[in-house]
Amino acid sequence: MPRRTASTQEGTHCAAIDNKPVNRCWTLTNGAAGNDRQARALARAMGLRANPHLVQPGPPWSWLAPHLVQRAPHALNALQKSAFQAPWPALAIGCGRDAALYTRWLKREGHCRAVQILDPRADPHHWDVVVAPEHDRLQGANVITTLGALNPIDDEWLRNGRMDFAAIGELPAPRLTVLLGGPRRGVKMDAAYAERLGQALRARWRADGGSVLLLASRRTPPALFDAVKSHLADIPGLHWRHQDDGANPFAGAMGWAHRLVVTPDSVNMLSEACATGLAVHSLVESELPEKLARFHGRLRERGLLHDIDASTPTQQPALRESVRVAEQVRWRLSIPAPQPPPGSGTKA
Repeated sequence: MPRRTASTQEGTHCAAIDNKPVNRCWTLTNGAAGNDRQARALARAMGLRANPHLVQPGPPWSWLAPHLVQRAPHALNALQKSAFQAPWPALAIGCGRDAALYTRWLKREGHCRAVQILDPRADPHHWDVVVAPEHDRLQGANVITTLGALNPIDDEWLRNGRMDFAAIGELPAPRLTVLLGGPRRGVKMDAAYAERLGQALRARWRADGGSVLLLASRRTPPALFDAVKSHLADIPGLHWRHQDDGANPFAGAMGWAHRLVVTPDSVNMLSEACATGLAVHSLVESELPEKLARFHGRLRERGLLHDIDASTPTQQPALRESVRVAEQVRWRLSIPAPQPPPGSGTKA
């Protein structure tokens, strides 16, 4: 089915924002961790200090987002509405359909420039820039495509993770970090899948040695986590499911990893794993939904994703698109690059 193509770009209301501090930036999401992470990652890559705003419209706006724009601020609860008012930002970065309603409203009202992450399911011309993954097949003069999801992972982020979770570095090497997602439409992750994944991880450890770091996500069913964990009980490592297990060691597990295994359901987790510059593996037991299958295929074509039992070097090219996207957004919106703070340069 042909994808939408953007029509002629709307006015960008330059006069309304030129006098605002360029670093006055809002990030808008419905609170979903994956959406919030992408919006903040883009702001960070642009060198902007983000002011996060939660936008969770009630019906019928939530049913029709981002199409029912009239009186959109009135669809927010009292707390969210009190934060969604002047002084308006110079730039709003939204991620997800709920956020798309409000980035569209902000641009339409001439309050600020608007960047929308992920396919908004509306003509891209309603925003200044739309950032969408290749597998969405969104087209338009103002559309920037990415292979995967935006994220903050770079060398500094990984180094900070190692510093914050130094104890993980004392576990036997090589360290295999395993990121568990959960079932979603078209992706079955049942007891049989957990059994096969657990066996595959154990076989991988027998071949490589070291330790295994098992981390759940918010979508991981307890039964899935426990079933996989049961195969790793006598293997050195750590097992983290929720805050009752202590602080989330995600950054440390990524920073100290030598190799990663990620369940096939999550574009965000696969993108983050590929950003480390390490070999990434997945266990795919059945046909994936079309968009997700295209994403997996592109990662494999570029040598970034492998079968769970594949013998590959631990190092691979890092997939880091946040900086590239940030540069393109700056260019399209004529936003100057951030300047270093006074006195930060090397003195003669």
